[in-house]
Amino acid sequence: MLKIYNTLSGKKEEFVPVDKNGKDVNMYVCGITPYDEVHLGHARCYVVFDVIRRYLKYKGYTVKYIQNFTDIDDKIINRSLEAKIPLAELAQKYIDDYFTQMRKLNIQDADSYPRVTQKIPDIISFIKKIIDNGYGYVAAGDVYFSVRKFKDYGKLSKRNVDDLKSGSRVLPGEQKKDPLDFALWKKAKEGEPSWESPWGKGRPGWHIECSAMSLNEFGLNTFDIHGGGQDLIFPHHENEIAQSEAALGKPFVKYWIHNGFVTINKEKMSKSLGNFFTLREIFEKYQNPKIVRYMLL
Repeated sequence: MLKIYNTLSGKKEEFVPVDKNGKDVNMYVCGITPYDEVHLGHARCYVVFDVIRRYLKYKGYTVKYIQNFTDIDDKIINRSLEAKIPLAELAQKYIDDYFTQMRKLNIQDADSYPRVTQKIPDIISFIKKIIDNGYGYVAAGDVYFSVRKFKDYGKLSKRNVDDLKSGSRVLPGEQKKDPLDFALWKKAKEGEPSWESPWGKGRPGWHIECSAMSLNEFGLNTFDIHGGGQDLIFPHHENEIAQSEAALGKPFVKYWIHNGFVTINKEKMSKSLGNFFTLREIFEKYQNPKIVRYMLL
């Protein structure tokens, strides 16, 4: 019997695939936002899920593995403006860097790498379902998700909605009905990339992309494994559950798996903290990348 620690239940559970034949496994792992070089924290995540995928295949399962690229967001837009490089060119540069470094770590390619900019119609269609089901609303060109309408909000991160309210706020220019609500679609700003939608020109919010792309890629309402770093449990994965189950009325994911951080002086390694080491720098010093893979495992 294979058991998996499921973040959703907080317990180790017997692994039983959603598929009736018991052999097909669908796994989605959140990918990078390509605005800078990949670092050791990224490697930690993708080595972990590479091993999980390999082990499932070793156990006789057929695994379909999807990993996205968030190739449009505030960080990419800001970096593109700073560097005076077109947004698509900047994103491609760091996607190429991702593949270069991950292949050195002997990480097998995913079966598919959907990009947000290539899946806008699917994302718009998904947002429409959420609005039609009464969980989303339009406000001055933005579209928001009504968190309080989703009764199970907080079930992944074990957070209480009333406790969350004290730390939330409405930023200037936002037309939210509740500070807890999050953006599904963002109204276009001057000079930013945008797409036509029923709500006017704009771009997707951060969370909606993974729901729309994962379910579209698998062609299912519920899939087996969703993975990522534990920093994504809240709000990203919590919001994915809320919007997906609001749209479809069915469980989104059966098993949630989260890897731990690489830490530096008891702080997680991240670009925002400035305490990261890029894989390119590391491989210049340790010329056999298998050493790094082994250390991470």
